[in-house]
Amino acid sequence: MGLLFRRLLFPVLAVEEFDRHWSTRHAELVRRLPGLRRYVQNPTLASGYRRREPAWDGVAEAWFDDGDALRVSGSSAEYRAVKADEAAFIDGPSLGSLVTDEVVVVDGAAPPDGVKLFAFLNRRRDLEPEAFGAYWRGRHGPLAARVPGIERYVQCHVAPGIYRAGREPLFDGVPISWFADAEALRASGGSPEYEAVRRDEANFLDGRPLPFAIATAREIEV
Repeated sequence: MGLLFRRLLFPVLAVEEFDRHWSTRHAELVRRLPGLRRYVQNPTLASGYRRREPAWDGVAEAWFDDGDALRVSGSSAEYRAVKADEAAFIDGPSLGSLVTDEVVVVDGAAPPDGVKLFAFLNRRRDLEPEAFGAYWRGRHGPLAARVPGIERYVQCHVAPGIYRAGREPLFDGVPISWFADAEALRASGGSPEYEAVRRDEANFLDGRPLPFAIATAREIEV
């Protein structure tokens, strides 16, 4: 399964205008992409704007059967229409995407009214992508699975073909954690299990602060 992430930010627009365009006009264009299997928009929680401007206003997830299906979609007229519409509500330099494969670590049901935590990881530069992925999946994943309050936990690993093509992605992986609500997420951050997860990051991440987004999920029918 191919998974496409985008980061979206347009500081000139009010957040409400941004989200209105994203959830209506832009969603309708994305729905027309050939080969699209599933599409989820994840707007950042309104509470994320109270103290500071969040890293991103939203994260989009788009599923395709495989890399070939994604490439066909990317060469279509429908995709060109999607890209043309981005200028209406997205700050171009802030836009990024990753092509990833999912690894499900905690296979629970996503809470219907829950929140999702996205974190964006960069590997230690002395680790090859394969070693990074193996450690994240085999060692770090089980630690994260023990954090109280996590209902579902998925690791999104950058597709190996990206590295084989000699390309260096913006990030090396994106973990997604589902919680029942924002309070459950906050409570998890004070747990010993969470502290163990943070200590372990030095073993495979490059030490930079982790960009993150706390969002709600909006499933778009395709």
